[in-house]
Amino acid sequence: MDTIVNDTTAQRPAHTPATATVRNAVPAGKAGAPRRPTFWSKLGSAFAMFRNRKSIAGLSILGFFVLVAIFADVLAPYSPTKVDNTARFQPPSAAHWLGTTHIGEDVLSQVIHGTRGVIVVGFLAAIIATVIAIVVGVMSGYLRGWRSEGLSALTNVFLVIPGIPLIIIVASMFDDPPLILIAGVLGLIGWAWGARVLRAQTMSLRSRDFVQAARANGEPLRRIITVEMLPNLMALIAASFVGTVTAAIIGLTTLSYIGIIPVTTYNWGTILNWASAQGAFRQGQWWWFMPPGLCIAAIGVALSLINFGIDEYVNPRLRSAGERARALKKKGMNVNDTVTAVRTAPATSRQENQ
Repeated sequence: MDTIVNDTTAQRPAHTPATATVRNAVPAGKAGAPRRPTFWSKLGSAFAMFRNRKSIAGLSILGFFVLVAIFADVLAPYSPTKVDNTARFQPPSAAHWLGTTHIGEDVLSQVIHGTRGVIVVGFLAAIIATVIAIVVGVMSGYLRGWRSEGLSALTNVFLVIPGIPLIIIVASMFDDPPLILIAGVLGLIGWAWGARVLRAQTMSLRSRDFVQAARANGEPLRRIITVEMLPNLMALIAASFVGTVTAAIIGLTTLSYIGIIPVTTYNWGTILNWASAQGAFRQGQWWWFMPPGLCIAAIGVALSLINFGIDEYVNPRLRSAGERARALKKKGMNVNDTVTAVRTAPATSRQENQ
């Protein structure tokens, strides 16, 4: 079988246009034939959303906090509960880089150990919520009839459940609720929005040609969803995961600050709770409340940058605008210029043209 491609230099038959040439297509299965993309190649292309500058910057900041959480016992200079009666309400010094609390506890050690609780709850809640969102959202979008409507109704119910009051009720049942329990509750109330978005996208994918071809070939439902659909949903899944991490961290620090979670469980919210209770805000002891506040802001910026990077990859307009801006920068042109730069030909060239 012959195919026609653009080529102005190769020899061509007389009946073909001047801008075309005839080449024999390589039969399928032989050397040089285009190979069918595998699951791993689709998965690798799906994670291309993390290759732009915004995502890389956000992942770098988030990776820093993850490393701090993992190696908290090594990085912390003191135990977070160690009391130094000779150094109370001390500003930052060589012995205590971020100062001390009202009873002489090292603030830097508390911030480092508090990072572990924030990261654990944020990621664990996001994993729980994302798994539920994938199962409910994809299944309700792919199936039809009463099963799809039933899963959609379940999603709508969880959309209107108030999260903070539910966590307060659950936490009040325990004297010292573990962080895993808090993460589980945050995950159970945070999956509905992601499932709603995945359901809408899955309903669009189920009518695509590659899904219809897989169904015509008799592929099982498990393979259609995991191999054909999930790689095309990775951008939405990643965005849902990042959003759930952000909501879980904000929920944890808020509950800790208002005293729902016991202050013995160290995280950035409990540090702010202690600082507020001991009058650090009124007395201007900034070294007590500013570091955990900046950490919350920094991890929020990191997650926002990751989300912006994903959005830039998913949205065709943002992606084309970013590629155009990078191309202009390589040519030395200012992206913000309102007037398009016009290149003029040299004088010798103009004379030759005349």
